[in-house]
Amino acid sequence: MRVASKTVYDAARFNLASIQEQFYRANQVVATGKRITALSDDPVGLTQSLHVKSALSNLEQLGHNISMGKSWLTASESALSQAQDIISDARALCVQMVSGTIDLSQQAPAATIVQNHIDEIVSLGNTEINGQYVFAGWKTDTVPFGQDGTYHGDNHAFTIKIGNDTTIEIGADGEAIFQDLFTTLSDLKDALEGNDVEGIRAAMTNLDIDLDRITTKISDIGSKVLRMETNEQIFQEVTISSTQRLSEIEEADMAAAIIDLESREVVYKAALASSARIMQLSLVDFLS
Repeated sequence: MRVASKTVYDAARFNLASIQEQFYRANQVVATGKRITALSDDPVGLTQSLHVKSALSNLEQLGHNISMGKSWLTASESALSQAQDIISDARALCVQMVSGTIDLSQQAPAATIVQNHIDEIVSLGNTEINGQYVFAGWKTDTVPFGQDGTYHGDNHAFTIKIGNDTTIEIGADGEAIFQDLFTTLSDLKDALEGNDVEGIRAAMTNLDIDLDRITTKISDIGSKVLRMETNEQIFQEVTISSTQRLSEIEEADMAAAIIDLESREVVYKAALASSARIMQLSLVDFLS
């Protein structure tokens, strides 16, 4: 039975297109070094690749959160350490004032010193990192303390995510940390201005309480930093292993890829020559 010239022509063209596509694909693998660039290349491998990439993206975000969290906690620790120094200075001043060796004329300057301490605490309470306030709770874009010590922030500690199901507090409710200290220092100033020795003694007691509270907060910050550094190390190790896994899934064996390309090039050239002859014969057959 005679085969129609068009059928022969169409078959040759289809075969050439298929071989050309395989050659193009082999060339693409060598050029990119990737064996998977489309779903048809390896559906299972592509699914695994997307899963690993999603995991890596999540790890990158968690790593960013931890970096941010460590910066915030470092700033908080620095501010609270300075507050400790201010409390110690204020307490030393109280000791002088109740020792009986200080002239009454020196109490007014002492009150001025305490007011300076109050101003310093306001400044520390308004500590910021990149325009965000670490002692404003969730209202991180709001200046938490006015010059009179009034709190304008939020009463919920600001948190970040450092694991799939884990959050940690890095910002703080500034009112819970500093408000009692503001009150203590204000009362001390009033006691100094009023020559109230008992008031000064009461302020000493309250300063000790404030110091203990802030010291506990600093200790808590240290444990959080340690926790985040542990997570950070784990994430770095997982990132390395996941990146290696992604490479195993996506990257081609270049030696094998080059051999495959050369082989398909030979086939492609042979197919071109064969198709040319078939098309010429078909044309002759058509004209005869």
